[in-house]
Amino acid sequence: MTGTTGKRPELQDVQQGTAMLEALVARAGNHGKNLPPVEQWHPDYCGEIDMEIKRDGTWFYMGTPIGRAPLVRLFSTVLRKDEDGETYLVTPVEKIKIKVEDAHFLAVEMSGTGQGNDQVLTFRTNVGDVVEASAEHPIRFEIVEENQGVKPYLLMRGRLEALVSRAVMYDLIELGEEIEVDGATMFALRSNGAVFPIMNVDDLNSGAGLDDSA
Repeated sequence: MTGTTGKRPELQDVQQGTAMLEALVARAGNHGKNLPPVEQWHPDYCGEIDMEIKRDGTWFYMGTPIGRAPLVRLFSTVLRKDEDGETYLVTPVEKIKIKVEDAHFLAVEMSGTGQGNDQVLTFRTNVGDVVEASAEHPIRFEIVEENQGVKPYLLMRGRLEALVSRAVMYDLIELGEEIEVDGATMFALRSNGAVFPIMNVDDLNSGAGLDDSA
């Protein structure tokens, strides 16, 4: 399956393509509230489709935003990122590559409960997934070369990550604290007993930023 390029597609083409994609997701089967076991499926590669997840979490098909939230939710349940670094829509009978501008999801809300080692950070994504940060779902921080700020990412499942939005980033920083990690004093977060270093306190004091570019 290959995507189209060139001029902007007609609405009818997009509607037909969307119906085809709905059929694709239907072939993944009905798993109720459980996510499809995409990591257990090993279908043949069927090419690339003209679909992209933008940095703000918006899904595009043939250059047009997919406005139906339930459909986007369905697509998100059959996402898989493989060892080759590429992202695919996967069903038991097909594996189709799509583009991802930054992360697969956007973390749009966060709540913190407890304090110290008992603190738990819970995130909600743009497609409605809810995950607690933990050793199994770690938060990593990527340095932004342009401004030396940081971008937080939360591991959702498999190799799929959620970029933490700017607003949620500010909430996270409010919960940061100085913690000794491997002999160094780090500005870090805690959740479910795990520690997630953001940056060395010396770097923070030297003027390195904590603002992300989201």
